Amino acid sequence: MDKLTVTGGRRLEGQLRVHGSKNAVLPVIAATVLNGGKNVIRNCPNIKDVYSSIEILRYLGCEAELKDNVLTVDSTQMTGDTIAEELMRKMRSSIIFMGAILSRCGKAKISMPGGCEIGLRPIDLHMRALKQMGVKISESHGYIHCSADKLSAEEIHLEFPSVGATENIMLASVFVKGSTIITNAAREPEIVDLQDCLNAMGARVSGAGGSVIRIDGVEKLHDVQYTVMPDRIVAGTYLVCAAITKGSVIVDGVRPDHIEAMLSVLREMGSSVYVSTNSVVCIPGKTIKPADYIRTMPYPGFPTDIQAPFMALASVAQGTTIFAENIFESRYKHVQELLRMGADIKTDGRVAVVRGVNKLTGANVAAGDLRGGAALVAAALAAEGVSEIGNVEYIDRGYENIEKNLSLLGAKIKRVKS
Repeated sequence: MDKLTVTGGRRLEGQLRVHGSKNAVLPVIAATVLNGGKNVIRNCPNIKDVYSSIEILRYLGCEAELKDNVLTVDSTQMTGDTIAEELMRKMRSSIIFMGAILSRCGKAKISMPGGCEIGLRPIDLHMRALKQMGVKISESHGYIHCSADKLSAEEIHLEFPSVGATENIMLASVFVKGSTIITNAAREPEIVDLQDCLNAMGARVSGAGGSVIRIDGVEKLHDVQYTVMPDRIVAGTYLVCAAITKGSVIVDGVRPDHIEAMLSVLREMGSSVYVSTNSVVCIPGKTIKPADYIRTMPYPGFPTDIQAPFMALASVAQGTTIFAENIFESRYKHVQELLRMGADIKTDGRVAVVRGVNKLTGANVAAGDLRGGAALVAAALAAEGVSEIGNVEYIDRGYENIEKNLSLLGAKIKRVKS
């Protein structure tokens, strides 16, 4: 397995561009099976999860190729309605294929999804919604079997604004005669991106970005060329890397309105942040200040996906920051590794109390999940000495060439091939 070696203590300076969004592109890739045609997805990030999705497409009988951040998918000859267990286990977003395959084929056979072990990810909301639409669901030998002679348009209320459940309902209902209504829908920008992609194919979806989404069924969809939104979590990560090294960085190709919660906390922690139409400038303050209280919430609240990098930043602040993780109950795996670097963090259930220290020191650590791995990179950039970060494959799931991008900003970081 590859490792990253980081020599800390260097201020980041410069400019970089954010790649396409992992959390947006994965449901868009699933959507390409719907139209039975040829699709071109631009600004597609060159990350591990995209390649896992490409494997699923090919297993289903589609043709798919990623080159120069352009993904081409031809689903004309799609023949399969089953996803092998070993493919499902590679990432939790694989569950999004369930709604798309069901919509295209009238049946689907999948196993439980895998991915980072960040806590329980029940798919009961997905299943309950599909059952409400007339899908028959059974489980046997580790697989979920879904079938429906005819899906019905329903008003579906989600007990929790689940991103995955919202996306699956959208994908499953594009051909359903009548109007499917989702209430208490997830409001994340990635939901808007999926709506825009589906509408570019000829679907009739409205309301994304709000709590009520309406899908009016159509008879067919057509080929599409679509450009994926920028990755707001990657943007936030690089801004944290600037702040923790007390450097000045310009992040381009970002939607500032997508990351307002993160920018607010960066300002609270002492950085000056300036925004324009598609860029953010982060200029350090004299000191890194603590944030009073950071709690993760569904959008537009503070994202759970950026909690770990901000905890790295808080670990060197001049004071105490309290974190409350309200989305996933096992998202503090990075804490033990930050402690190895000299951080002062105590956890109790979903709460973490972070007392800032004067400095972190380099250590041999290992990523336990995607965002926790990014937090370790941020901490290593600020630490005294050399850090070695293992399990880089987790980081590769969501960050394209993280070592090259940080090197462009002056970081001393390199990948060591195993």
